[in-house]
Amino acid sequence: MPATETMETARGFKEAPPKVEEKPEWWASPATLGLMGFGTTTILAGLNDGGWILWGSLLSMAIFFGGAAQVIAGVIALRKGNMFAGTAFTGYGMFWLAFNNLVVNYVFAGHVTGAYDIAAFTFVWFVFTLAFLINAPKHGIGITAVFLFLTIAFILLTVQWWQAGASPPGFTHTELQAVGAEIILTGLTAVYVAYADLTNWNYGRKILPV
Repeated sequence: MPATETMETARGFKEAPPKVEEKPEWWASPATLGLMGFGTTTILAGLNDGGWILWGSLLSMAIFFGGAAQVIAGVIALRKGNMFAGTAFTGYGMFWLAFNNLVVNYVFAGHVTGAYDIAAFTFVWFVFTLAFLINAPKHGIGITAVFLFLTIAFILLTVQWWQAGASPPGFTHTELQAVGAEIILTGLTAVYVAYADLTNWNYGRKILPV
């Protein structure tokens, strides 16, 4: 058998084609999209909770930007192998979709039995968020601040809605504005981290610290 032949060609078989070189995936980081979707929707949620705006803009954002866009960002992050970002973006995207459904039923249709239901809803999301707060320091001070403020927000919302079902019911107007302001701060922090992620990527160097 000539030296250039292989066992396959000597028996009349064609040589196996060379292995195609694997190419890198051209998926951009979904962090800016996910953080913007979360942050802007959270700002509207704070404005609503503090009594500065009504439900319309918040519920629309909760479906399309806070919800759908974050789920897309989460799927991309999971595809890229980022469990932290993928779970967070997908989880909070689904949170906004579930929030929209809960509010529509509670405020407009009356199918939810009372404020305690929303208190339970915010409490389980506090439990979800706490897991990310524990792991956030590995991802920088900006992400840690987002999850710290978000954890506090869910605690305050749980107390707020629990009190709404108590007797005498509810927070005072000033207390509601204070909770709303803390939620707005959470959203602004997420938007800042999104600004930093986009700007630092665009210029190829750290311009905004995170």
